[in-house]
Amino acid sequence: MRLVDLDRIRVAGESLAGIARRTPIEHSRVLGEYCGGEVFLKCENLQRTGSFKLRGAYVRLLGLDESQRAAGVVAASAGNHGQGVALAASLLGIHATVFMPERVPLPKIAATKAYGADVRLHGAELEATLVAARDYARQTRAEFIHPYDHPDIIAGQGTVGREILAQLPEVRSIVVPTGGGGLVAGIAAAVKAEHPQIKVIAVQAERAAAWPVSLAAGKPVRLSETQTMADGIAVGEPGPITFAHVAELVDEVLTVSDEALSRALLLCLERAKLVAEPAGVASVAALLEHPEQVTSPTVAVLSGGNIDPVLLLQLIRHGMTSAGRYLSLRVRLPDRPGSLAELLAKLGRLTANVLDIEHSRISGALALGEVDVEISLETRGPEHREYVVRELESAGYTLIAKR
Repeated sequence: MRLVDLDRIRVAGESLAGIARRTPIEHSRVLGEYCGGEVFLKCENLQRTGSFKLRGAYVRLLGLDESQRAAGVVAASAGNHGQGVALAASLLGIHATVFMPERVPLPKIAATKAYGADVRLHGAELEATLVAARDYARQTRAEFIHPYDHPDIIAGQGTVGREILAQLPEVRSIVVPTGGGGLVAGIAAAVKAEHPQIKVIAVQAERAAAWPVSLAAGKPVRLSETQTMADGIAVGEPGPITFAHVAELVDEVLTVSDEALSRALLLCLERAKLVAEPAGVASVAALLEHPEQVTSPTVAVLSGGNIDPVLLLQLIRHGMTSAGRYLSLRVRLPDRPGSLAELLAKLGRLTANVLDIEHSRISGALALGEVDVEISLETRGPEHREYVVRELESAGYTLIAKR
């Protein structure tokens, strides 16, 4: 199979002038300290529609002939691909229909509609949504726009790699969130054509990692299930076109835990002031879990920033828990006036911030005159957590449970 070449990516870049933003590269001191070298973030979360997907979608739709444009296009997406197709179609005067899972967050539905697409909800999972979109394409003759497995899609995503080389010519490692492989395939094709020594690393969620088993088998392999918070890269099987590119051009595939994804999202939010989705921070999660795998200077691609606000609140809490910044205690106290006030005063002196508290006198384990207090605290990290527990026990408090 002929791979997408540099000339095709250059042409894609010319077609995207004035359409896609040239997203910034931001230096990250905290990640640099963690990895022992220079680290930069390529902020595709700041791209139009909130992800890199517009690049490939626009190039793909631009390549349609007049009859294909007249018939319209259809896509299946849990968010980013659908928004990219919707905006690209709107810019080119093409009617777009986007099928989305029934449980997709409302902000993603609203955004896709706002870009001009007809949104149809079908299926509990993306696989069922994909079947419905393909059926619709057959029935209406609309052109099905694959999210990653097409040369035009790969060429469009490859413009990210060209931008990285222009913005940071001295780059030695590029770390890329990877689902179906369109983005990492395009970046690798762009980078390796002129600089084969630059290391290109794909990153997958460990519970949705189709690439390691596929590469080991020498062909695309379908996972029986995927289960990760990073729904944007939860792809069960690579496509044949992206497989050919990744197998030949990508140096390594790393996997990361959901805990690392949570910590990476929180780090980007707190330290880089950048909002990203779980899939979009997989590259940062890889630096947290595998700092030894990169060569400085390193660019970590933040591939998307479309996150449901409700999920963001949950992930912030999950990330703070993973970082050791929450402490939940059950403390047994004498049931007398002032005992709870004394505990809270002690916690205040230990600089632990009380988030939630529940006072219970109803438990079979309690003796007469005792009370249990369930208390959730925010701490400054693992060492502070241990310090708070130690000091409470030294002060004579009975800790029934701690986590």
